[in-house]
Amino acid sequence: MKSVQVTVVVPTLGRPSLTAVLERVPAGPDREVLIVDDRPDRTDPLPVPPGVRVVAGRARGPAAARNTGWRSARHEWVAFLDDDVLPDPDWPRRLAADLAAAGDHVGGVQGVLRVPLPAGRPPTDWERVTAGLADGAWITADMAYRRAALAGVGGFDERFPRAFREDAELAYRVRRDGWSLLRGRRTTVHPVRPESAWVSLRSQRGNADDALLRRLYGPRWRERLEIPAGRRRRHTVGTAAGLAAAALGLIAAHSRHRAWNVAAGAAAAVWVAGTAEFAAARIRRGPRDGREVATMLATSVAIPPVAVAHWLLGWWRRRGARPLAAGSGSRRAATATVQPETKRPAGECAGSAAGSGSAVGGIVRPATPPARTTR
Repeated sequence: MKSVQVTVVVPTLGRPSLTAVLERVPAGPDREVLIVDDRPDRTDPLPVPPGVRVVAGRARGPAAARNTGWRSARHEWVAFLDDDVLPDPDWPRRLAADLAAAGDHVGGVQGVLRVPLPAGRPPTDWERVTAGLADGAWITADMAYRRAALAGVGGFDERFPRAFREDAELAYRVRRDGWSLLRGRRTTVHPVRPESAWVSLRSQRGNADDALLRRLYGPRWRERLEIPAGRRRRHTVGTAAGLAAAALGLIAAHSRHRAWNVAAGAAAAVWVAGTAEFAAARIRRGPRDGREVATMLATSVAIPPVAVAHWLLGWWRRRGARPLAAGSGSRRAATATVQPETKRPAGECAGSAAGSGSAVGGIVRPATPPARTTR
């Protein structure tokens, strides 16, 4: 196996789980380990082992932190890891094998993610959302890119402030620039982080990022980035019906015409039906205990208007947005090996956040897709 030099970039906010990552991925002669300290307050230094390099981030989100990392990297390949994952013990060896096997036309190689779920009961809504990462593609929880591929497209788009869609958007530009992206054989465990009962509401902020993608790539942005359709249209209908029911109810209360009551009742029926269907779909797949059912009922009422509000806010804020200009060394004009596209059946990401257009991670693909290049 030929020797491959790689820089492993781990952005961090100082989570305790960083220690376990660094224990599994030590620095070596051909492996630089670089930590991007993205904490707003860096008064206390990060506890890192000898040989690990720490650079200061800009506290502007994961896309900006990863840009800081790869631009500081010393080697040809840059492997991104999250600070809350756990690479397998043989991860460094398998990473080297993945990269050594990559041809000159390959711009990136993804690792295999495993999400452990509890035994003996169905997963909760949040556990299902996290489990969807295992089926995602080009997710930077474990994704290696050639430095030339990143430089050619200008790196991550820092207008994406969350760990959502920024990896899928980067992968689209890299493939459009003439590079292939492949699946490797190294494996990383992505645990389910403890979260509050309202995490599904917070995740709806990702709808603003979807609005940005719509601005950047037009009405067919989901097709271009191979992101399955979510529930936004149904959420929009349900939210509009709820608002109409409230408005018509107020009018009916001050009117003698029975027609206003009928109209208000019809709008309310549409809202109730949509909310009930959404809640039932989430409850049916979960453990169905009292806490989970109550959480699903409450959040199913709140998610549609919150999702729509974030979309509209993102649409307004990102008016006039344009795709990033290609960086230096673009391959777009060069000849690249192009593999035939393999269509994936339409479907939705796992979990409620995915269904509303705010799933964790990026695009969803088959478990073992072929090598792909998109022009």
